[in-house]
Amino acid sequence: MGEGSIMMERLLEPEVMDDPEQALAYARADFEEENQGFVDRFMDSYPDLTEGHVVDLGCGPADIPIRLARALPGCRVTGVDASASMIRLGEEAVRAAGLAERITLMCQRVQAFSLPEAADAAISNSLLHHLSNPLQFWYAIKKLVKPGSYVLVMDLLRPESPEAAQAIVDQYAAKEPAILRRDFYNSLLAAFTEDEVAAQLAELNLSRLLIDVPDDRHWIVGGRVY
Repeated sequence: MGEGSIMMERLLEPEVMDDPEQALAYARADFEEENQGFVDRFMDSYPDLTEGHVVDLGCGPADIPIRLARALPGCRVTGVDASASMIRLGEEAVRAAGLAERITLMCQRVQAFSLPEAADAAISNSLLHHLSNPLQFWYAIKKLVKPGSYVLVMDLLRPESPEAAQAIVDQYAAKEPAILRRDFYNSLLAAFTEDEVAAQLAELNLSRLLIDVPDDRHWIVGGRVY
């Protein structure tokens, strides 16, 4: 940004993607490159995690839990999502993958979710921008994992303006259905900036986690939670 430019304010979108048509369009969309890239990054970052319990916050239709369970046969995954439509689609996908014994999906809001025993790692892709209060998300991360556990969180990066957001949609989602292009645009407007995420981490004493901006539309936070 140039000197004196003003960053676009965040525009909230609905917290829960519970419209069945919207959920189905999302489940059918081709997120293979992004989701597999997320799983590959997790495995590259934490190669010594070969067994244990991983919790996925905002698991959607369970594509990432399935990919992670296949890549780490010694791990079990609990996926959490507030959308009943997403969880239904996810359960179908988990059964079709033959992974129902190692993947559990739960329909709950992350802010109210708890585990009987703390997990060994927490992951989340594209949930935070749905939440009105991001601090509740980071508090949930701290609450759900053991001290020293691995964390990997990825989400969208808010552009400077609505025009910049539309340019990103046009560049990366031009061939997607209209419902997905609309959701992508609204999600970009609801996303956080790198500075905002850093402030959130600092407020909850999570500053040991590192922020990376790998491209023009994502930020990634990773490290250990103590």
